[in-house]
Amino acid sequence: MDAFLVVDMQEGLLRGGPKHDLAGVVERINVVANRVRQGGGAVFFVQHAGPAGDDFEPQTPGWRLLSSLAVVASDRIVSKTLNDAFCGTSLHVDLAALGATRVVIAGWATDLCVDATVRSAAALGYEVAVAGDCHTVSDSPHLPAERIIEHHHWVWTNLLARRPVIIARAAEL
Repeated sequence: MDAFLVVDMQEGLLRGGPKHDLAGVVERINVVANRVRQGGGAVFFVQHAGPAGDDFEPQTPGWRLLSSLAVVASDRIVSKTLNDAFCGTSLHVDLAALGATRVVIAGWATDLCVDATVRSAAALGYEVAVAGDCHTVSDSPHLPAERIIEHHHWVWTNLLARRPVIIARAAEL
């Protein structure tokens, strides 16, 4: 069974400077999420929860998922406080209870929370597919967003893990 993990697509994290192809990423996330649901899989929205006064303090406007995401009642929410969606959360137990064998990963930010989640999922033995056109990042001081994404695709496909990490475009999943 597939589980689609959508990491940190939140108002407070995605406002401000430009994010690489954000509108297209959101559109493709919605398509993949719908496809996973129709195939009997589960969709998990992972939300970063910050401390009081932070932009992503729970129940504040910045903490909320982007309004352009198509979230349905059967979707699950996982709250995290670190980059890794598995560390200190119920995600691994929730996936095991569902019998999920493959996780498809998307979201914000390619180089931080998406990367940490991909690495943990691979280390835990899941079949991991990164939705290659469903994650985004901003330019860094030393690399444009496109190069950051390209670099992480290379890293993920070269991880030493029990199963290879697959990078696939939304249309290929």
